[in-house]
Amino acid sequence: MFDKLVLRVTKPAVDRMANHPMCQKISPTQMTFIALGFGLCSALLIALGEPLIAILPLLLGRLADGLDGAIARNCNKQTDLGAFLDIALDFVFYASVPLAFAVANSSANALAGATLLAAFVTTGTSFLAYASLAAKRGEKSSDYPTKGIYYLGGITEGTETIALFTLCCLWPAWFSTLAYVYAALCAITSVTRIRAGFERFGK
Repeated sequence: MFDKLVLRVTKPAVDRMANHPMCQKISPTQMTFIALGFGLCSALLIALGEPLIAILPLLLGRLADGLDGAIARNCNKQTDLGAFLDIALDFVFYASVPLAFAVANSSANALAGATLLAAFVTTGTSFLAYASLAAKRGEKSSDYPTKGIYYLGGITEGTETIALFTLCCLWPAWFSTLAYVYAALCAITSVTRIRAGFERFGK
């Protein structure tokens, strides 16, 4: 829901960072894997019972996730492989965090974590199914022109997911409640995307 706004606000700063000499020594693919490394480090810290410390690598990972695309655009190295890795590894990170909370406190968080993972599967599959068929038709997203694939928005996008993870790290005792609420929002997103598919591809 807020990705478009956040991208517009942060793009100038991210582009400046991507032009830094240190960033120019890193390839877009390397930056994508750096983002994943930070994300998995965050999940590991959560699983080990250190959610507050996990916030730092979580946010650094999201910064790196924004930098990979900016670096690719700056050096004209936008590739299909880069677009694939960007989205595929994002989902690896997204899945790792609910799992980490379930590992940290299985008795309190296991069912909520499983529910949230199931919700991520439904939003992820509806997102990717729409994107693949839109690409087959040669369609482009005017709302997210810098994305490597067709990006169909919803009320639970990347910005909201990172906000959820941050809140869970700040108040881990509230993980189950937050997870169930967010899973419900994911269900709404999935319904709206399926409806969009009916409207677009049923013609």
